[in-house]
Amino acid sequence: MDYYIYFLLTAIISLAAGVFIGRMLLQRVYKQQESEAREKAALILKEAETKSESIMKEKMLHSKEKYLHLKSEFEKEVNKKKNILTQNEAKLKQREQQIKQQQEKVSRRETEIEKLKTDLEEQTELARRRREEAEKMKEQQISILEKAANLTAEDARNQLIHTLEEEARTRASASIKDILEEAKLTATKEAKKVVLETIQRTATEHAIENCVSVFNIESDDIKGKIIGREGRNIRALEAATGVEIIVDDTPEAIIISGFDPVRREIARLSLHRLVQDGRIHPARIEEVVAKTTKNIEDEIVEIGERTAIDLGVHGLHPELIKMVGRLRFRSSYGQNLLQHSREVAKMCATMAAEMGINAKLAKRAGLLHDIGKVWPDEPELPHAILGMQLAEKYKEHPEVCNAIGAHHDEIEMTSMLSPIVQACDAISGSRPGARREVMESYIQRLRDLENLALNFDGVQKCYAIQAGRELRVMVDAENVSDEKANSLSFDISQKIEQDMQYPGQIKVTVIREMRSVAYAK
Repeated sequence: MDYYIYFLLTAIISLAAGVFIGRMLLQRVYKQQESEAREKAALILKEAETKSESIMKEKMLHSKEKYLHLKSEFEKEVNKKKNILTQNEAKLKQREQQIKQQQEKVSRRETEIEKLKTDLEEQTELARRRREEAEKMKEQQISILEKAANLTAEDARNQLIHTLEEEARTRASASIKDILEEAKLTATKEAKKVVLETIQRTATEHAIENCVSVFNIESDDIKGKIIGREGRNIRALEAATGVEIIVDDTPEAIIISGFDPVRREIARLSLHRLVQDGRIHPARIEEVVAKTTKNIEDEIVEIGERTAIDLGVHGLHPELIKMVGRLRFRSSYGQNLLQHSREVAKMCATMAAEMGINAKLAKRAGLLHDIGKVWPDEPELPHAILGMQLAEKYKEHPEVCNAIGAHHDEIEMTSMLSPIVQACDAISGSRPGARREVMESYIQRLRDLENLALNFDGVQKCYAIQAGRELRVMVDAENVSDEKANSLSFDISQKIEQDMQYPGQIKVTVIREMRSVAYAK
C-alpha cells in the first residue's frame, strides 16, 4: 500500500517537473522563433527600402529624360516659329518696299495725268475756237450760195435727199434681184453638195434577200434520217416550222424554202441541232423547234441592242429594241430592212451635221423610221403611221415621231428632221441593186394567202410553201372533225379564187392530227 502511494507521489512529482520543464523549453523555442522572425522582418524592410530607392532613382532618371526630350522638342518648335516669324517679317518688309515703289509710280502717274489733263483742256479750248470759226465761215458760204442759186439750204437739202433716195432704190432693186438669183443657185449647189457628201461617206453592202436557204450536210446518208419512215420526220419539221424542206439529188445539201426569213432560220438551226444530236423523230423535232424559236427571240433582242450600241442610239424602250432586232429578218423589195435602217440612220446623222441640226435625233429617227413594218399584228394602217404611233407610245421625241410618220407624206412635216429622213430613205432605196420590186409583191402575196386561211374558225397555223403553189393549214383536232376538214379545204380554195389573183393553181392541204398523251408516274 505504501509502495503504491510512493509510486503515485513520484509520478505526480515527475509529471509536474515534466510540465514545468516542457513549458520552459516551449518559452525558449517561442523566443528563438520570435527573434528569427524579427530578423527576417528587418531584412525584408531593408530589402524593401533598397528596392524603393532603386525604383525612385529609375523614375527620377526617366522623368529627367522625358523632361529633356520635351524641352528639346519645345526648343525646336520655338526655333521653327522664330524662323517663320523671321521669314514673315522679311516678306512684310519686301512687300512694304514694293508698296512704296508702287506708290511712287502712282504719284508719278498722277502727275503725268494732271499734266495731260491740262494739255487736253488747252487743246479742247483751241478746238472749240476753231469749230466756232468754221461754223461762222460755213454760214457765210451758205449765205453766198443761197444768193447765187436763189434756193434756201433746206430746199437744196430736200432735193439732194430725194435724188439720193431714187438712186438708192434703183441700186437696191438690182442688188436684190442678183442676190435672189445667187441664193437660188447657191442653195441648189449646197443641197447637192450635202447629199453627195452624205452618199459618199456612207458605204454599205447590198445583198438581195432570197427565199431559199441551203443546209449543208456531211453525207447523203443523213437525208434518210431527216425524211424518216414514210416521210414522218420531214412532215413534222415542215409542220412545226412552216417552211418547205426540199431533199433532192443535190449532193450534201438540203434546201429550205420559205418567204419568212425567221422561219427559214429556225428550220436551219433546228436541222443543225437534230443532225448533231442524231435523234430525229417527231417529238424530238417539236422540242428542238420550240427551243430554237426561243433562242431566235433572244437573238432578236441581242441584235437590237448591238445595233443601238453600234450607232450610239441610247435610251430606247425594250419593245423598240425588239423591233429593231426584227428588222434583221425582214426585207423590203429584197433589201434587208436592218441594213437599210442602219444606212438611213448614218446618212441622217451626216446630213444633219452638215446642216447644223441635232445629229443624234436624226440618227434615232433614221433607225426607227421603218419599225411599223415589223409590228406582228399588222393592222390596216400605213407602216409610217403605225411606226409613228409606236414611237409616241414608247415616249420618243416629238420630232422623231413626226419624222417617222411623215417620211412617206402621210402626215404634214413639222420639223427639219422629217425631210432629212425622207431624203435619206429615198437615197438608200434608190441605190443601184438595193431593191427588187418583184420580191416585195411576191412576199406580200404569200402573206395575204396565209392571213386569208387564218381567218377561218378552227385554224391554228397556216404556211404557204412551194413558192405559194401550196397552202398547208393546221387545224385543231378537238374543234374540227374529219368531215369539217374536208369542207374547210374547199371553202378556203373558193375564198382564194374570189379574193386573190395568182398564176397557175394553189393546192390547199388541211392537216388534222389527233394526239393522246399520258404520263406514267
